[in-house]
Amino acid sequence: MENDRIFIGGGGPDYSESQNMLLKYANRHGLIAGATGTGKTVTLQILAESFSKQGVPVFLSDVKGDLAGLAMAGSPEHKLHDKLIARAETIGFDDYDYEAFPVVFWDMFGEKGHPVRTTITEMGPLLLSRLMELTEAQEGVLNIAFRMADEMGMLLLDLKDLQSLLVWLGENEDELTLRYGNLSKASIGAIQRRLIVLENQGALQFFGEPALDLDDMIATTPGGQGRINVLAADKLMQSPRLYATFLLWMLSELFENLPEVGDPDKPKFVFFFDEAHLLFDDAPKALLDKVEQVARLIRSKGVGVFFITQNPDDVPSDILGQLGNRVQHALRAYTPRDQKALRAAAETFRPNPRFDTGEAIRDVGVGEAVTSMLERKGVPSVVERTLIRPPSSRLGPITEAERASVISASPLSGLYETSVDRESAFEILKKRAEKAADAEAKAAEAEERGEREFTSARRYGGGTAYTRKPAKPRSRSSRSDSAVDAFAKSMARSMGTQLGRKIGRGALGTLFKSMF
Repeated sequence: MENDRIFIGGGGPDYSESQNMLLKYANRHGLIAGATGTGKTVTLQILAESFSKQGVPVFLSDVKGDLAGLAMAGSPEHKLHDKLIARAETIGFDDYDYEAFPVVFWDMFGEKGHPVRTTITEMGPLLLSRLMELTEAQEGVLNIAFRMADEMGMLLLDLKDLQSLLVWLGENEDELTLRYGNLSKASIGAIQRRLIVLENQGALQFFGEPALDLDDMIATTPGGQGRINVLAADKLMQSPRLYATFLLWMLSELFENLPEVGDPDKPKFVFFFDEAHLLFDDAPKALLDKVEQVARLIRSKGVGVFFITQNPDDVPSDILGQLGNRVQHALRAYTPRDQKALRAAAETFRPNPRFDTGEAIRDVGVGEAVTSMLERKGVPSVVERTLIRPPSSRLGPITEAERASVISASPLSGLYETSVDRESAFEILKKRAEKAADAEAKAAEAEERGEREFTSARRYGGGTAYTRKPAKPRSRSSRSDSAVDAFAKSMARSMGTQLGRKIGRGALGTLFKSMF
């Protein structure tokens, strides 16, 4: 194995010509496309293996459960063993052997891997708005909430922090509208309802601490192999918007936190974005612009991004044009739209005089693809029909016992499993509400005592000290009070009513839950 490239498979008339991806250009991004059942998952598997052996850590999502096999070596007893050996001989893969790879399992729900968490603050209002499908007006309210949290020095870590802060915004609507613009209770209520939907989709476990440290993913083993970070996404895919937003958040975090490295000899990290069409479906222009910006600039930080999708047409043209390394599995052309997409896909390759690219994309079999990789000086190679090399790790899923063994032996075992709930917006606002409630109770007690003394003095003919009803203590919720104090007292006053109890539960993260 050469140290400056990874072996993809065999091309040429007899499939004996080595097809490689130069590591120097792997951070110029890539595309793996093809219809269902044509071999995209195996291509992703062999690329992850190859990057790992070259000391490059990778991240990928396991949508169907098949990629967990990277953690286990292939076996001669596998039903496809003879075909794998025959494939290796055909393409001249002389040093082919079975081996396992250093896999770290992750799971947003904490069931099939180490929990993955981030904070509300780190996610930010733009991605949260995308996740909750908010309108422009509702996104504006969310931006105000983040602004107020910053000004008041309150952390937004989990969903209950954001929920309690939204209650505060509603209680102080009039005052804040004068300062920040229109702030309607209808918009706040809509956001609260969307947060409940997120809870039902499992986002409750995603937001909180300890938050993911990307350095734990961008790591190598003592032997120099890159870690393969596998996200269990079979359950996550039931909430496709949450899945796409989570991967986009990871990509944004890489972009914002990694230093510039220029043009390294090999990538620092490779990120595979499976089911990429979920990111772009119905995405607003602002989000597409951000993705394009990240894709264009993140390569200077040593990160390669590979999009995996059924059809290249799923990826916007501005982003597709930045994907230099391409593995195109078969596309079926049963409809006029499919035929148009096939022609468009063929036109993105540098032609090969030996065959028609469009026909090749239509005719290649399972485990075969048309490929084009960046060559010296970043020039795309001539398109070639390629037999993809066989994987060294297990084809297919692993058992629950095997997964548990890998997780327990992980260098990160125990680091993320126990959640932490430190003082943040929810706790701060709760304390202020309790403090205001105590003050209100004391003021009411003082007023009641004064009433009793006044009544007693009149009944028994008391002196002049009791001939006038004592003045009611001045309410602390004067115009000079801060918005925070006003909110705390308002919440305290409302606690005794049925509506108040509902609002209080909202601050605890269960507002309107009975409605769903």
